[in-house]
Amino acid sequence: MSRIGKLAIKIPDRVKVTAQPGLVNVEGPKGKVAQKLDREMKVTVENGQVRVDRPNDSRRSRELHGLTRTLVANMILGVTQGFSRSLDIAGVGYKAELKGREIHLALGFSHPVVYPLPEGVTAEYDAKGNRLTVKGADKHRIGLVAAEIRKLRPPEPYKGKGIKYAEETIRRKQGKTGAA
Repeated sequence: MSRIGKLAIKIPDRVKVTAQPGLVNVEGPKGKVAQKLDREMKVTVENGQVRVDRPNDSRRSRELHGLTRTLVANMILGVTQGFSRSLDIAGVGYKAELKGREIHLALGFSHPVVYPLPEGVTAEYDAKGNRLTVKGADKHRIGLVAAEIRKLRPPEPYKGKGIKYAEETIRRKQGKTGAA
């Protein structure tokens, strides 16, 4: 039995969970999240708890058991506390600006790069620390948006310019050495 999969998930106050075969919807104070799941996994909501059961002990069912439980737990955590991912922008003249539902980035190109924020995702920009924080209820979507923004100008190893995750460390290279 999966050690993670067999654990019940407690549903906090003000959170509504509905489960159908292959689909789970969670609604809470920070928003709504829907997730398609494998139809074989049985998700039941009763007595203020969510339980995930597997149909048999096949290898595939065992693999999906803990995954399904973790996905549902992350959905509940997302609508109660939310998720965030921070990005650091490093480089001379590199900056970001929030205009409505768009992020305007100056990344050393001849034009500003405009990134539209998807539904359910918000952003904050700290100009002093040059840090962009992406927030929302869906963990997968937050990670995807942060990865797309980082991909606009990935950090380079010689000067460290570009967009990197706040917790990421860039391995710096020495560069050219002058002829002696």
